[in-house]
Amino acid sequence: MKPTRRMFHALLGLTALGVPASVWPQLQLPWQVLGGALLLAAGADALLARRRPALRAERQLAGVLPVGAWHDVRLTVHNEGAAPLQLDVFDDYPAGWELEGMPHATRLAPGAFSTIAYRVRPLERGDGEFGTPWLRIAGPLGLWQATHRIGPQQTAKVFPDVARLLGQALRATDRQAPTAGSLVKRQRGEGTDFRQLREYRRGDSLRSIDWKATARHRKPISREYQLERDQQVVFLLDTGRRMLARDGDTSHFDHALYAVLTLAFVAGKQGDAVGLMSFGVDNRWLPPAKGRIGLDRTLAGVYDLQPGEAAPDYLRAANDLLNRLGRRAFVVLVTNVRDEDDVALRQAVDLLSSRHLVMCASLRERALDAASTAPVNGFDDALRLAASEHYLQQRQEAIRRLGLRAGHLVDVAPEQLASALLNRYLDIKESGAL
Repeated sequence: MKPTRRMFHALLGLTALGVPASVWPQLQLPWQVLGGALLLAAGADALLARRRPALRAERQLAGVLPVGAWHDVRLTVHNEGAAPLQLDVFDDYPAGWELEGMPHATRLAPGAFSTIAYRVRPLERGDGEFGTPWLRIAGPLGLWQATHRIGPQQTAKVFPDVARLLGQALRATDRQAPTAGSLVKRQRGEGTDFRQLREYRRGDSLRSIDWKATARHRKPISREYQLERDQQVVFLLDTGRRMLARDGDTSHFDHALYAVLTLAFVAGKQGDAVGLMSFGVDNRWLPPAKGRIGLDRTLAGVYDLQPGEAAPDYLRAANDLLNRLGRRAFVVLVTNVRDEDDVALRQAVDLLSSRHLVMCASLRERALDAASTAPVNGFDDALRLAASEHYLQQRQEAIRRLGLRAGHLVDVAPEQLASALLNRYLDIKESGAL
């Protein structure tokens, strides 16, 4: 219960009238009667305000929301009673989200309704819990306000921004030349699976000419190839404490997840089956699946995946994945390599490489690169430079000890991971190594 402004004004007026009543005794009785009437009115208004009103609230919002974007929410309040109501409305939106357009004050006539539109912006992936709306309703006399919770509880799933993923995937075939963080343009006809015979075109290599078909048709005929299809791409995603690092507003884990989903989209378009296994804090297994089903299942399976404080167990994860995968697959291990990982990570990579084609993707902190290139203006700067160089050197040595070929290792800044993985994947597809 909360007194209204009208209640404060009434008390202020009663107090002001008490001054002359204290001077002239003949005014004391009317003042006491007035005070008693106000007390009775306030008590009755409080009792009536506490009664559950005949209100109904409905919330309209999308069940799936992309992270980082503003979304409209509509809250409709119906007055199903016989008396008009003055109320303040505040929706119970998820903690940590940004909000515009709340609270809202409205007056509802009997049988009327009011639709309140406001906006929310989720800042993290996962489930967003909308609680029961708060309705603060004034009593019939307007002296007290009582708070009631009326309406539904709802859950909105906050997914990665798929539009951004699609944009990155489409740019994989639009870039003419590689630049920092860019993607290499893929030429039609590259690959190892035979697609069709066609007339020779300028730019075709001599190796692509089919001489028997050329002799039959008495004109140059070329063989056209396409990238191999019906293969498996499986991600082994670290959810341990290494992925908690941040460069700016986005965590390393979110960068890694965006890169994984981008490559999953491209691999699905190439006709490959996509699967994922997470390890570390949250262990999940999504068996490989092709097409839209595979991408949808991957999105639904990882949208709420978050890293934690546990240390990753690379060898156990490798054993688990080997037990689950029957066919040969292209396994992409996404983690953050440290120098103390060389033994366990090397054993895991060797174990996976016995049956699958393995690529290791490691996220490099931008702060270390910045520290190694910062100017040295004093002893503290020199110490910082020496420490960062020593750490980077140990890290590179740990990566070298993994024994992976250069084409099967990616060590880049987080924002460059998606394009780097796409280029390596398409290179491997074109080479027929899988």
